[in-house]
Amino acid sequence: MLVPLLLFAIGLVFLVKGADLFVDGGRDLAARYGLSASTIGFTIIAFGTSLPELSVTMNAVASGSTDVGLGNVLGSNIANLGLILSLVVILRPKLMNIHLSRDMLMNETLLMLIATGLYTALALRGVIDLLSGIVFLVAFGLMVRKMGSSNKEMPVPRSPSAFRDWSFIAMGLIGVIFGSFVLLKGAVDLAVSLGIPAYVIGLSMVAVGTSIPEFATSVVAIMKGEVGISVGNMLGSNIFNLLFILGCSSFVAPIPVPGLRDTLLVVLFAVMIIPLFLLPERQTRWWAVLIFTGYCGYIVAIYSFV
Repeated sequence: MLVPLLLFAIGLVFLVKGADLFVDGGRDLAARYGLSASTIGFTIIAFGTSLPELSVTMNAVASGSTDVGLGNVLGSNIANLGLILSLVVILRPKLMNIHLSRDMLMNETLLMLIATGLYTALALRGVIDLLSGIVFLVAFGLMVRKMGSSNKEMPVPRSPSAFRDWSFIAMGLIGVIFGSFVLLKGAVDLAVSLGIPAYVIGLSMVAVGTSIPEFATSVVAIMKGEVGISVGNMLGSNIFNLLFILGCSSFVAPIPVPGLRDTLLVVLFAVMIIPLFLLPERQTRWWAVLIFTGYCGYIVAIYSFV
């Protein structure tokens, strides 16, 4: 049991420090190039934290486990909103009511809802095929271009050079990805040593495990007051998962959609976050608690069908 605990601790250290560098580099890079923090969070940071989902999904589809690949993407999107975003808002609800951040994040939420609706419409066909993949990738490119044109003038960055900013992002990303894998391995080994069934580990730790980078980055960002990076990271990650990852994976093999339950849940959680940007601070926290409770109910429901 000592080795799993040691791996868990090492992973946690790399995760927290990597997220710290990631957020600092992203914040200063946004300021240097006149981009809003939420734009950086929505693009560069979101893409970086979604690398585990990309790796797991592409490998699953290539090996013929398309249900695992699709389940990973949908489960990650549900976790990003139902678990991570809700916890972030519970920690700092007042940051959701800052007008500049709220307006930008509402635009990003609209793009996420469009991506979710596009995925749902094509999923009704029963398969994510090459045609779906082309549509996804075109839509993804248009959304990134849209965000790139939504620049806001930012303060002068505190870092002396762009090289430092990019270095922080690179080192932070490496730390977050490495830390997430080591932490997840430690957690799984610990669970096995405690006699927890393998299928329970798979349903819980693997699904949430690929969302650990988003969680660490978003929590560190929100504690630093960088609401744009924190929330933009999760919204951008959901778009990246649905459009880019599934779009690329469809070029490897068609991905059957076995049922609409998880798809409808992705839609439900996406719609449920809208009031977070509209309600007063006190009510915002309670709505986040409701979303978090809904996610816990979703996990319990999954276990009840095992």
